[in-house]
Amino acid sequence: MEEKKFDVNSIIGFILIFAILIWMLYQNKSEFEQDQATIAKTETEVKSEPVADQLVDNNAEITAAPKQNEPVEESQQNALTSIENDVLFLTVQSKGADLVEVRLKSQEDFQGRPLYLVKDGNAAFGLDFTTNAGMNYSSRRQFFSTSLTEKDGSQIITLTDSLGVGQFIQFRYELPETGYLMKFSVQTKGINNIVDGSKSTDLVWEQKGRRQAKSISYENRYTRLTYQYEGEKTSKLSQTGEDDDESSEVDWLSFRQHFFSSILIPGRPLNKVKFYSTDLVQDEDIDSLYTKQYKAIMPMSLSQTDMVQSFDWYFGPTDNTILKSYDKNLERSIPFGWGIFGWINRALFIPLFGYLSGMLPYGLAIIVMTILVRLVLSPVLYKSYLSQAKMKILRPELNDINAQFKDNAMKRQQETMALYRKAGVNPMSGCLPALIQLPVFYALFMFFPTAFDLRQKSFLWADDLSSYDSIYELPFRIPFYGDHVSLFPILASIAIFFYMKMTTGQQTMAQPTQEGMPDMAKMMKVMIYLSPIFMMVFFNNYASGLSLYYFVSNLITIGIMLVIKNVILDEDKIHAQIQENKKKPKAQNRFQRKMAEVMEQAEKQRNARK
Repeated sequence: MEEKKFDVNSIIGFILIFAILIWMLYQNKSEFEQDQATIAKTETEVKSEPVADQLVDNNAEITAAPKQNEPVEESQQNALTSIENDVLFLTVQSKGADLVEVRLKSQEDFQGRPLYLVKDGNAAFGLDFTTNAGMNYSSRRQFFSTSLTEKDGSQIITLTDSLGVGQFIQFRYELPETGYLMKFSVQTKGINNIVDGSKSTDLVWEQKGRRQAKSISYENRYTRLTYQYEGEKTSKLSQTGEDDDESSEVDWLSFRQHFFSSILIPGRPLNKVKFYSTDLVQDEDIDSLYTKQYKAIMPMSLSQTDMVQSFDWYFGPTDNTILKSYDKNLERSIPFGWGIFGWINRALFIPLFGYLSGMLPYGLAIIVMTILVRLVLSPVLYKSYLSQAKMKILRPELNDINAQFKDNAMKRQQETMALYRKAGVNPMSGCLPALIQLPVFYALFMFFPTAFDLRQKSFLWADDLSSYDSIYELPFRIPFYGDHVSLFPILASIAIFFYMKMTTGQQTMAQPTQEGMPDMAKMMKVMIYLSPIFMMVFFNNYASGLSLYYFVSNLITIGIMLVIKNVILDEDKIHAQIQENKKKPKAQNRFQRKMAEVMEQAEKQRNARK
């Protein structure tokens, strides 16, 4: 991760934070696998090959739907039934009793077209089992009878496959008047005596994430299968390549497509679920339809004559406010960061940004929130700059010590620590401010790319604060950079350059020169130019809201530093205070005494060897 405030006293702190930046950006880069086949199916025509089999074409190891031995009669017709409420439009087909279309009525994709989570055969849901006669039953290959009713304002589609007298399988979809949560159930009656109990009976849910954003690669970094199990534990499958897992007591499972999610919530925890995930993106120019392919296998028990498995099924935005309103911990599927970082986002930045964006345009809300964050952290910046000023004042004396004991590293260290102790200066205090700011920095790094409120919200030249702010489309693609030029990352990089220019000049003045040590000034000079380049390259495809934050944050930090340097800090007073501190007797603590004893012993041994 990159740090919006680089340490001004110790290169160690800067390297630590910068290394975290690179590591996080590297982790978010995926090595994608190419989707070998696209699925095409119109709303009114269903081909003879089932949806599940089409998914097999992309990854045969993940999806292998059982096929029925008996052929389907040509005379049977597939019927489509649609229901809708204020936010959802759903279409169910009689073949397979399956959803073939899920459209979010108030949302659009990056090209301004209607936004579909399910369309063109990218999803399938069905019940699979083996009969006592050795036949493989798959509901996805059956034609169900369909009925449409209404009850208390809800629209209900009931689809039934009759297997004999008193024997049937029934799927039921119930959509309320409002909201993104649909009730769904699978019921069987009288079929336990025809099911081979020695083999698994499974509910199988498959879905391929449809592209909704300008950059499919960036969207894919935040597209992930997540689930909650054993109470409130959450887990995720890998962002890259192929991954699978198995868990028990599953409370819900989410097929997340960055800003939109399909979440299945069983009425009671599922005893065992197998999860699969596969990347389908290798090249943004080639793979433009789908991001990841998901699959979940949920074993069912048909030991009783009747079985009913009820679910709530969520199709909607990956929005913290909406998901939290259902009181099922669904908001935990949003990647706000682990541990303290996620806590900072949920407890601080989400409410704060929600409050500000309710009064201001979203771009201005980001700027105001940035100002507030920097003001709150300004005391930390002051402590850092104060430590830097003290080190600068002590530099002549430190240089004298280095010159006097240039051939005795142990003695040089002893005298240096003694000077620090007498002057009341902590040489490590320059690292602490950077470490204190790290949780805030990382929390914001996770907040902006996952903030649904920023989606398709414009500010200045950026038409979407949740995506990159291209000002020029390149006729070619530059590795790691992309095929466009984003302006906010450039502005943020310029701000970082001038900030580091200021802090590095002050730091090199504060650092004493030592024999045998690398030239600190040269190292810092290299970092001055490398850091802005890394910022500009890696953030070219990131959310422009995040780059806007870094740009404003560094401008404010520069302003605060100028005020501290020219108005608040008085080097003459600091020097006088240090001289007063040196006159006062300083009692060593237990650790300092122990260290002094160890160093004295080492010095005696060194002299004895000579």
